[in-house]
Amino acid sequence: MTQSPRPADTSTLLSRRHVMLTGLGFLALTACGGHGSAPSNPEDACAIFRERPHYRSALEASERKWGVPVSVQMAIIYQESTFRATARPPKRYTLFIIPKGRASSARGYAQALDGTWDDYRNGPGRAGASRSNIRDATDFIGWYVSTNNKALGISNSDARNSYLAYHEGRGGYRRGSYRNKSWLLSTADGVAKRAARYEAQLAYCR
Repeated sequence: MTQSPRPADTSTLLSRRHVMLTGLGFLALTACGGHGSAPSNPEDACAIFRERPHYRSALEASERKWGVPVSVQMAIIYQESTFRATARPPKRYTLFIIPKGRASSARGYAQALDGTWDDYRNGPGRAGASRSNIRDATDFIGWYVSTNNKALGISNSDARNSYLAYHEGRGGYRRGSYRNKSWLLSTADGVAKRAARYEAQLAYCR
């Protein structure tokens, strides 16, 4: 006597479907070069390039185009977003429970503000440029840092002052708005030290 086939285990089918969809989603994300999370070792330039080689090509393309060293770009990205594509300022709350929105419109690798990003897209950037795309973000950093530095007389290899101008804007830097911000001066010193470390590391993987 032939037995009728047993009905499929619904939970097993759903589990397999979940695994399949998750895998496809991961492949699609990898193919697009999208990474919401930071590299596993963001302190090591060579480790970053081994894990995400498209970062290297984006950074080097920006350096060739704008003249801002890879190490300076990387130090700025580390400070702004720790290489997280979807980084945003934390939400603010009234009485700890009522949302007030975010501290600013900054987002993405470069933490570019809406207005500054629009200037970039309407200028040298492509119309569909995204702050969560590493190639767009590094091109933005190269453009913004180099144009600021040219106007302010800062060397593109001067990570400390490049970052101060990046943070305060051209007008703020000219006014010396950073001088009474001890926390910002300390941060800029940290950016300069990190850029120097990245530069030393890059000598071993170029």
